[in-house]
Amino acid sequence: MELFTPDLTPMPIDLGLALVLCSSTPLILLDARFVVQAASATFCEAFGLDPDTVTGSELFALGAGEWNLPKLRSLMNATLTGSAAIPEYELDFVQGANVRHLVINAQRLGFAEPGDVRLVLAVSDMTAARNAARQNEDLAREKDDLVRTKQVLLQELQHRVANSLQIIASVLMQSARKVQSEEARTHLNDAHHRVMSIATLQRQLAEKATGAVALRPYITDLCASIGASMIADTSRITITPTIVDTEASSDVSVSLGLIVTELIINALKHAFPDKLQSGKVLVDYAVDGPAWTLSVADDGVGRPAKPELGLGTGIVEALAKQLQAIVEISDANPGTLVAVIHGGGRAQSDTRSVL
Repeated sequence: MELFTPDLTPMPIDLGLALVLCSSTPLILLDARFVVQAASATFCEAFGLDPDTVTGSELFALGAGEWNLPKLRSLMNATLTGSAAIPEYELDFVQGANVRHLVINAQRLGFAEPGDVRLVLAVSDMTAARNAARQNEDLAREKDDLVRTKQVLLQELQHRVANSLQIIASVLMQSARKVQSEEARTHLNDAHHRVMSIATLQRQLAEKATGAVALRPYITDLCASIGASMIADTSRITITPTIVDTEASSDVSVSLGLIVTELIINALKHAFPDKLQSGKVLVDYAVDGPAWTLSVADDGVGRPAKPELGLGTGIVEALAKQLQAIVEISDANPGTLVAVIHGGGRAQSDTRSVL
């Protein structure tokens, strides 16, 4: 089988001229003096040149002199002498009021005639592509600026909401101190704790750029706030949170915070009826894959035989349903354990063992 061997003989000048003239890419063929020997119709059309006047003219004299660029001269001289090979050279081409971004490809050619040197110049107009890229960069920058502005405004809003909620909580607390009815005082105190639950969340959201809430500091701060306002002697009754280091969305965090608030309030009200009795309330949040368990347990007197279903119980049930979770109440021996369970299985929690 005979192998094909390519002919590496330098091309004749006539063939080079033909290739330039029929090229769909803007091309010009130059001699060693940078005089145009041939120019493609696409080159003349792209730069508004008369084909009849291009051939025979020096490259740097084309048009109104816009090709007479020092950088282009250096490029052509380096290519002619063979001192540099520059396949792509970028330059800004000013033609009248228009500025175009060109990519120049200059190659030194050898022909069959000894000592006959030609240069071929290919010109690509990258103006539209560069403008599109610049516009995309501007749009991306504007989008980033808009996102940052929204984050700043959202954080400012969170600060304002948190401050407003704290004012409301203070008003509720002052009202609770003034009323004569014990029942009214209890309801106002409960309302105060619920508002503070949301205010604690808002403070954390205001400190972050994202909508995710770190549950450990949120629930820990919440327990401290409830304990400070409801426990007269912290050496007698304590609230201890054990929260896994995880995050949740603001919506889920609101529900979890309100559940914790209601269950702690309920435990402090009913688990330790004797004012001299000591005890502890444990708050636990554990996860196991997509499943999680939130539990509040106490070591108090335990559940009454016929527990009353109050507002707090209804709130916990409603919030658990919203979270697609179930509520389980059991004896902690001593005390009571209330667990809110989400997912197929119970997340591992050490609340029972601690009690």
